[in-house]
Amino acid sequence: MRHGKKFNHLGRTADHRRAMLANMAISLIMHKRITTTLAKAKALKKYVEPLITRSKDDSTNSRRVVFSYLQNKEALKELFGPVAQKVGDRPGGYTRIIKLGFRQGDAAEKAFIELVDFDENMLKSPKAEKKTRRSRKSAAPKAEAPAAEAPAAEAPKAEAPVEAPAEAPVEEAPAAEAPAAEEAKAE
Repeated sequence: MRHGKKFNHLGRTADHRRAMLANMAISLIMHKRITTTLAKAKALKKYVEPLITRSKDDSTNSRRVVFSYLQNKEALKELFGPVAQKVGDRPGGYTRIIKLGFRQGDAAEKAFIELVDFDENMLKSPKAEKKTRRSRKSAAPKAEAPAAEAPAAEAPKAEAPVEAPAEAPVEEAPAAEAPAAEEAKAE
């Protein structure tokens, strides 16, 4: 009976699983995002998060411990360099798993796992504006009014850029001379 044994073996021997997770961790560190199955992504998250925590303390011992897991010098440089700098103030939760649906061939659930601080799309997300709820009756006339004003407003805008460049320099020159003339009179 396997009571209390929650570890996912991923259908592999211990050596195969250790090598696979090390390779996936190296890929995640180097590329910042990888696509895999959901089960492997969850196993990788448990594997790589302690290594990222260890990378915050850039000491010889920490480097040796992490190198014993990864066995890749380039990944070690990347982990203790840019990755450690970005996650320095984060108290855990360095990775994000997003489900992608099911694979065509065997219906395995796909997901991508990424380093949270390296996703530009999520970092630049605008804050949601607070919207008030209105009844449909009051919203319908307001929706029609801006639609009627929009074509009228667009027509003058189309003509304005043609005339504006020719008139702008002429108006700016007298405006620049006017303060100079006022200063001369004041003296």
